[in-house]
Amino acid sequence: MQAPKFDTVAAHGEVRQYLSFRLGGLEYALDYSNVQELRPLKALERFAADGEIVQGVAVSRGVIMPIVDMRIAFGPRPPEHDPGTDVIILKLSSCVMGMVTDGITDIVSLARSQIKPFPNLSAEAARDADYLLGLAETGERRLIVLDIDRLMAIRRVNLGSRHAA
Repeated sequence: MQAPKFDTVAAHGEVRQYLSFRLGGLEYALDYSNVQELRPLKALERFAADGEIVQGVAVSRGVIMPIVDMRIAFGPRPPEHDPGTDVIILKLSSCVMGMVTDGITDIVSLARSQIKPFPNLSAEAARDADYLLGLAETGERRLIVLDIDRLMAIRRVNLGSRHAA
């Protein structure tokens, strides 16, 4: 599935399209301009599968890319892949990669004003989770809006600042 072109309003930043998806019982959204294609997990040609969060590598349109299972990163892993297991092929600033989710919900249009900051989030937590853009409500749905480039970026961990859980 090809990503559609944004209309003129979206290009000016007033309203953007977001792809919503499910992970661990919550609904998330990411900017649709980062989506290259959507695929069922079983349709990907995977030729290496080793690791917990990084599920290996796959080929899509001749591009070799890592596959990250976000179901593990965001909570306990389901025992098996089911028909609703989807992969979002992402075009990031540094690479192309696949992201396994519990399922894709739909595409929503959101204005910046609809994305509100997280309540009761300390400055330190906000700095550590800079990939969380905020919460958006559309109808009766609450979406956690992500900056997928920041979320998927490789980060250096300062061991001195780690806290016990």
